Amino acid sequence: MKKTAIILLGLLLCAGAVTVIGQKKVLSPKQEQREVREQRRAERLANYQKTMDSIILSRNFQFNPQTMQRQPAGPLRQIMNPTFNVGIWDGTVDICLPYVKGYVPPYYTTVLNCTVPSVQGYTTEQTHEGWMVTFSTSLFTASTYTFTFEIFSQTGGANLTITNPWYNPVQYSGTISQLY
Repeated sequence: MKKTAIILLGLLLCAGAVTVIGQKKVLSPKQEQREVREQRRAERLANYQKTMDSIILSRNFQFNPQTMQRQPAGPLRQIMNPTFNVGIWDGTVDICLPYVKGYVPPYYTTVLNCTVPSVQGYTTEQTHEGWMVTFSTSLFTASTYTFTFEIFSQTGGANLTITNPWYNPVQYSGTISQLY
């Protein structure tokens, strides 16, 4: 008797599973709206990432810093002045950034303010998070400054590291925008 009851229960469960599998999923209006919102959001994110990729590949963008820090462990400083930026267009680089000079204390802050008509070794490399853009320039001095941008395509954020053989590297965090 127990065997028969167990077999009947098993058959009922299997029959129920077949009808559930064969049925189309019915969503409530709230669930449908949620799925539509998620799909639209995913499309907007994909479009933003394509736009960022296009901006970087066009070599026509601007880096807007928000913080700076002397490496390896200097103080993190906020940059509130909207005139500080690095603009890249048609092989020309326009630089206006605060910069920390000095290899040992006392360090002092100066402003890199120049337009460089051409740079050496401009490379663009795609990474799993976005792009790595690197170039070097002398900034009209005897030493070479290397600019390395780590750009995140999904967020529009970027890190810029400026290295020089005479000073500690300085790292900036900010955003990338299209240069008009």
